[in-house]
Amino acid sequence: MLGIILAVHVAISVLVQGEAFVVSSSPGSSIKAIVASSYPHRQRTQRPTATTMAAIVGGGRIGCALYDMGGGGDTLVGRGDSIPDGDGPIYVCTRNDDLEDVISRTPPARREDLVFLQNGVLGPLLEKHGLAKNTQALIYFAVSKKGEAPIDGITDANPEGLTSTCGKWAGEFKERLAKGGLTCHELAEDRYTARMYEKHIWICAFMVAGAAHKCNMGQVEADHADEVRTLIGELQKAIEVEYGVVFEDGVKDRLCAYSRSVAHYPAAVKEFSWRNGFFWDISEKARKEGAEDPCPLHTKLLRQVADEQGLTL
Repeated sequence: MLGIILAVHVAISVLVQGEAFVVSSSPGSSIKAIVASSYPHRQRTQRPTATTMAAIVGGGRIGCALYDMGGGGDTLVGRGDSIPDGDGPIYVCTRNDDLEDVISRTPPARREDLVFLQNGVLGPLLEKHGLAKNTQALIYFAVSKKGEAPIDGITDANPEGLTSTCGKWAGEFKERLAKGGLTCHELAEDRYTARMYEKHIWICAFMVAGAAHKCNMGQVEADHADEVRTLIGELQKAIEVEYGVVFEDGVKDRLCAYSRSVAHYPAAVKEFSWRNGFFWDISEKARKEGAEDPCPLHTKLLRQVADEQGLTL
């Protein structure tokens, strides 16, 4: 009887705090049943938690930050190291161009545990490897240098934070970030997809505008606001037409607010195939079909940067 009372007490405390935690004790099934009934959008199977041991591929700023948030019990996997056996998440904190190698080094039985944290549209790559449903996350926090505490991407337009995740290990990722004092939103697939494209628009719009005007993110927002808002609008429209994505209202305001929060961040066109190349390909497709370029301002700015920096488009 005492065990049941304690289980109910803990369950009520968990619900009041607004979070679902898995408690590993004999009365745990009662707790999980109460939590599941109050959070119908969450899976009713046992949810992985931040106490789950993870593998972290990549020892850079983000990888080390995630390791610290996990309490130091995870496995850091370096370049060329094999992915360890286990049943926890595998956080991939590498550059996009390293993803093929990471996937190939991961045992087939473990690939569903890969968690992708990269910017860019990863869909085609993940589909190629049968990983379209894998956990992904949009990182809106910054780590100035390895070992320093992360700074959350809180903005005046989104004080609740913007970092988002979706998939099998979304709950573990959210709880891990919470241990580091960071916000995170676990989203349904359709909302996550829209947010992913939204962040992609931000990177491509502000980077190419900043590179063209030789200024940082904050200066783009402050000194070239009309132009960058026009650019955001045309990139958003291109995605809506090409992929049928439905965005939440306020895309321009959210992206401009985020740029104000990282005003010091330098702007540069890089990782072309993963970033601005996405919109260049949409424009190229339209031109080959004899249609009007859906992203004329983006094309103009990108050509300017390419000419100045000797980039091949």
